[in-house]
Parts: sequence; C-alpha cells; structure tokens
Amino acid sequence: MKRQSIRSYVLVGVQFLCMGAILVSGPWVAGNGWFLTLELLGLLLVVWAVLTMRVTKVNVFPEVRTGSRLVTNGPYRWVRHPMYTAGLMIFLALVCESFSYWRGLWWVLLAADLIVKLSYEEMLLGEIFDDYEAYRSRTWRLVPWIF
Repeated sequence: MKRQSIRSYVLVGVQFLCMGAILVSGPWVAGNGWFLTLELLGLLLVVWAVLTMRVTKVNVFPEVRTGSRLVTNGPYRWVRHPMYTAGLMIFLALVCESFSYWRGLWWVLLAADLIVKLSYEEMLLGEIFDDYEAYRSRTWRLVPWIF
C-alpha cells in the first residue's frame, strides 16, 4: 500500500470535519419525505458502490492501494465517484432538513473538498491504470449529465 501524502490527510480531515459539523448541528435522519428519500437513495448508492468495489478494497485516502483494479461496473458504469455522490446526497438531505447558513456553508465546503480530492485521486488513477483516460471519457465525475 502506498503511503498517504500530507495532502491526502488534509483532504480527508476536512471531509470528516465537515461531515461531523453537519451531524452534530442537526438531525441524523431527515423527517421530510423528500429529504428522507434523498438520504435513503444516497445510502443505497453508497452500499451499492461499496459492494461493487468490495468492502476490503474501500480506501478513504485517494492513493491507490497496491494490487487494486479499476472498477468500471455497478454504479461506476455511470459515475466515477459514486461514494462521493452518495455522501453529498446524504448530507444535502440533512442540511435541507434543518437548514442554517452554517450548515449550508459546511456542505459547500464538503462539496469543494470532495471535488479537490477526486481531482487528485483521478490524477493518481491515471498514473496507475492505462485505460483510465478511456473510462474517464465515457463517465461522469459525480452527477450524470451534469458533472
């Protein structure tokens, strides 16, 4: 396994700080039907992505583990970072359920952090996997038909 860089520790630290700030400042489960649906869809997406990748291969850091393979099936067929998409969906539902400007700011910071993190991760994946550029050209980063 590759050693994590300082950049990775900062990106993961900011990610968990944002998620923690949202969790401690409001409900963990949305009560509104629309927000609960968004939260549940996010949870289903993260479970699907983890099962597709294999639980033992999930890595919170962007560095590619030794012996990893490029996963392009399951939700990875359409989105390169379905776990990030799922996290953004879940936390957006929680922020909307009990909105405050602070919670909204934490979510925007989380989204920005994940975009920087996935850009770094994609650079690393491109260095490891010869077919990553072809995969990248036929899939969306986070949200199909949008980004």
